[in-house]
Amino acid sequence: MSRHRRDFRNRFERGVAMLSLDTEQIWGYQDPLFDPLDEHAFQNRYPGAVEAHDKLLGCLQAAGVGATWLVVGGMALAESAGPGDSRMSGLPARWTVKIPSGGETTAPLWYRRSFIERLRGGLPLQEIGLHGGLTHLAWTHRGANKDVIRWELAEGLKALEQVNLRPRSFSFARDREAHHDLLADHGIQVYRGRTPVLAYRLGRTLPGAALRALDELRRSTPPPVWPVELLPGLWNIPSSLFLYPIGPSRARMVALKTRVERFARGLEAAARHRGIFHFSLHPENLAESPDGFTLFEDLLEKLVRVRARGDVEILTMGQAAARMSAQDRPFPIHPRGTETYASHK
Repeated sequence: MSRHRRDFRNRFERGVAMLSLDTEQIWGYQDPLFDPLDEHAFQNRYPGAVEAHDKLLGCLQAAGVGATWLVVGGMALAESAGPGDSRMSGLPARWTVKIPSGGETTAPLWYRRSFIERLRGGLPLQEIGLHGGLTHLAWTHRGANKDVIRWELAEGLKALEQVNLRPRSFSFARDREAHHDLLADHGIQVYRGRTPVLAYRLGRTLPGAALRALDELRRSTPPPVWPVELLPGLWNIPSSLFLYPIGPSRARMVALKTRVERFARGLEAAARHRGIFHFSLHPENLAESPDGFTLFEDLLEKLVRVRARGDVEILTMGQAAARMSAQDRPFPIHPRGTETYASHK
């Protein structure tokens, strides 16, 4: 595949802060290659995970902050027949075998249409994009050829269309990038690329885990990033930093305050270099610890303070892509990120 790259490094008038949230609930923990969790184990690890999504939305709204919620399409289904559902018939059986039949009332860890509808009406704007597709299938899974991936993507988009959404932003399941041309073919305008540091390039390996822990212990500054047009009309905005897990074992090794310090340093670097600080997390992460939402409120306090000074504005992924597609010049300044992006039909 040919690369159509236009890099907009050093062309911003001020810094940008961006939050993207991989919204997957238990869908993201069924990967047969990585120790899948059943419902009991998931709830033990992330107590109150379902309620955490509503609480997270409330925190953002109270702070006047818009985020990009990248949602697994299956969460939007009103009802599903599980593995026997025709919408899953084009996917590998080992990937769908544990998906239950039912809906939000009987299987709330899987199906959350009512929450997605609340997101759609949220103010300030909460952009809704797609995460992975219908089922959180990893696009580099050995049983997933291009036809399988096309099915996963198309059915995920159809599921969100049922709640009157037409996503323009995307994140890959487990950050496994592949088949970028399919994104462009299906109307996706922007995706979140992998964090451009060695620890994340090494992925789920022991060296990668060790380097991620070392970055936390050293409180290293997350890199600012800039949009790159990978294909005509398809923008890559990589993450700068993922929230390091805050479960008891990680918190004993790396104090929670390091997350706040690195977040603040990322904002400062974006403002200094006129780039994007793109911070990402899974809502379930905040349910790992009783201090999770205190931590998140501390992050928002830092963000709101920097925004109030005028050092950064807050954009969703779609807002950034819309600007880049509309003009080949530096971003204009918009007071406190008030520009909207129509992710709804």
